Amino acid sequence: MSILKKLFGSKDKKERQEFCSAVVAAAGSSSRMGGEDKLFAEVGGMPVLARALLELESAESISEIIVVTREESMDKVKRLCFEYSIDKLSAVIKGGDTRLRSVYKGTLAADKAAQFIAIHDGARPFLTQELIRETLEAAKKYSAALPALPLTDTIKRVEKDFAVATADRSSMMAAQTPQIFRAEMIKAALCSACEREEPVTDDAAALELLGAACAVVPGDRLNIKITTEDDLILAEAIAAYRDGKDGLLCE
Repeated sequence: MSILKKLFGSKDKKERQEFCSAVVAAAGSSSRMGGEDKLFAEVGGMPVLARALLELESAESISEIIVVTREESMDKVKRLCFEYSIDKLSAVIKGGDTRLRSVYKGTLAADKAAQFIAIHDGARPFLTQELIRETLEAAKKYSAALPALPLTDTIKRVEKDFAVATADRSSMMAAQTPQIFRAEMIKAALCSACEREEPVTDDAAALELLGAACAVVPGDRLNIKITTEDDLILAEAIAAYRDGKDGLLCE
């Protein structure tokens, strides 16, 4: 019996709808990391992916965790989950040839009882319980939700290495994860995007292609995505701050 079914076994129908599955996108190539797999790079003495998984593990509203990764990393992910006691792990599956296809495969592996699916970048190690809770509450109300931050930099349109126009950033925001959706809604949106081979860069974009919109909740500036080696410098500072705040560091 899966962990999710054990959880659902003692819940009535109304309570079951409070639970959601988490799909962790961890199948990227880390091409901008100088050959290092960013998911297993250590930040504050702990792998990036482990930090993300531990936060999902601690979230009361997350019932199961599915990790989608590259075939050559599957055993490594399983060992990491065992080492860090990720008890909600229900599956480690092989990703597709794009992020879109990888995430779609992850949603199909989610327990059929899940009413919501949270999709999170494995390379975002600093999500918080508050961010998970607020995004899920918005998804319950509006069916789809994501955290986002207002842009602070001036945005330029560049052609042939020259800035030719300045974009109006007043209505633009930078999206983060976790993005949380009603399960059947996001499965249908991802399926449609896959069939049309749309070049979407996040999961909400698949929903937008069907004419739907996601509610936006305030993001967290420390919820960074590790993309380049330079990001690890900032990540070390965030880890020191977060771990010290949580009492994980020794005096």
